[in-house]
Amino acid sequence: MTWLAPVGFRTFCRGIPLADLNGFFTEAGLPAAASGASEDGWAWLAHHAETNPDGGAIQQLGQYITGFRYADRVSDQHNVHMVFLASTPACTCGHSYAVPHCAQHPCQFAYSRGGFAVSLFNLGERRESHRFGSQADLFVRQFLEEGLVGRTTRYDSEPGFNTDGTETVRIIAEHFGLPVGPLRRD
Repeated sequence: MTWLAPVGFRTFCRGIPLADLNGFFTEAGLPAAASGASEDGWAWLAHHAETNPDGGAIQQLGQYITGFRYADRVSDQHNVHMVFLASTPACTCGHSYAVPHCAQHPCQFAYSRGGFAVSLFNLGERRESHRFGSQADLFVRQFLEEGLVGRTTRYDSEPGFNTDGTETVRIIAEHFGLPVGPLRRD
């Protein structure tokens, strides 16, 4: 997760212009510390946990923006995609079970469409095995091929492999075509 700021949150959105995305978060009292947009349609926001510690609220607002709560303000609701990534530590309550996380430790990955988080899980140390949501198996093929999940994993055979979720984030970024390059600057 080297391109994620330590102890922070990134929200990526496709289908809503950056100015509108920034506006929605600012109106909700969650202004971004940094933002940008890529040429292929992804807008992104960065939040730092020390100034916006409620990562759960950031993830939830991103989820809501993709659905009916914002239908009057987002013209093409069916083409809105939201990817949320957190570099905060995974909360122990969410290590193995689909239970609510504390505000400071939301699920480290969430993909939202239609107002719902359709896939979510934590990153690294085999936590990707505990995926939840209607599209929980969104990455299962890639995770199996890379040895992140399965009966035996590279985490088991190679000490230190993907402990911080770097390989998982790489797969997520490649899958969605997230604008990774511009994020390396902070």
